[in-house]
Amino acid sequence: MTKPLIIGLTGSIGMGKSTVAAMFEAAGVPVFDADAEVRAMQGPGGELVPAIESEFPGSTDETGVLRDHLGKQVFGDKEALARLEAIVHPAVAAKREAFLIEHFGAPFVVFDIPLLFEKGGHAAVDRIVVVSAPSEVQRKRVLARPDMTPEKFAHILSLQTPDAEKRERAHHIIDTGQSLAETEDEVIDLIALLRAEIGSQDPL
Repeated sequence: MTKPLIIGLTGSIGMGKSTVAAMFEAAGVPVFDADAEVRAMQGPGGELVPAIESEFPGSTDETGVLRDHLGKQVFGDKEALARLEAIVHPAVAAKREAFLIEHFGAPFVVFDIPLLFEKGGHAAVDRIVVVSAPSEVQRKRVLARPDMTPEKFAHILSLQTPDAEKRERAHHIIDTGQSLAETEDEVIDLIALLRAEIGSQDPL
């Protein structure tokens, strides 16, 4: 049994990455959602809650991590953010390893990682799929979110690898600036392409 091909799925804020991840999942491809794992580990009774409370007092209650409270303690503070990441990242890595072992027989799996380039995760995947849309579509989507401001959007973008660079470094690009059906067709075509590529490498 061979190790699955690891597809790193990424995209800047508002590009539709979660939608595309759901399309892969609907087509039967195992998807590891790093953000969902973090939310679960920071939710009620989550395994990371005690360590986060210890490092950032007042940032949790019985419902788990209070994202607003924690956000205020780390926003714009690189040192505080590094302390938080030192708690979160090893735990996510362990969950990812377990996921990989669970799906060892699959031809390929998707790692849904928002900060794939920013945190160096691109080195641990075999193919990079970037989800992208025109910048005006992205801006409209993000500013429609509750509590989002143009300033906050600009700050988030400043922390992310530019979309043009992501597209340049991608093996495949999925366009979400079109209809959902057209985007889904692109995902299905990519899955077929990957299956054919993997099949052609199987020993006779």
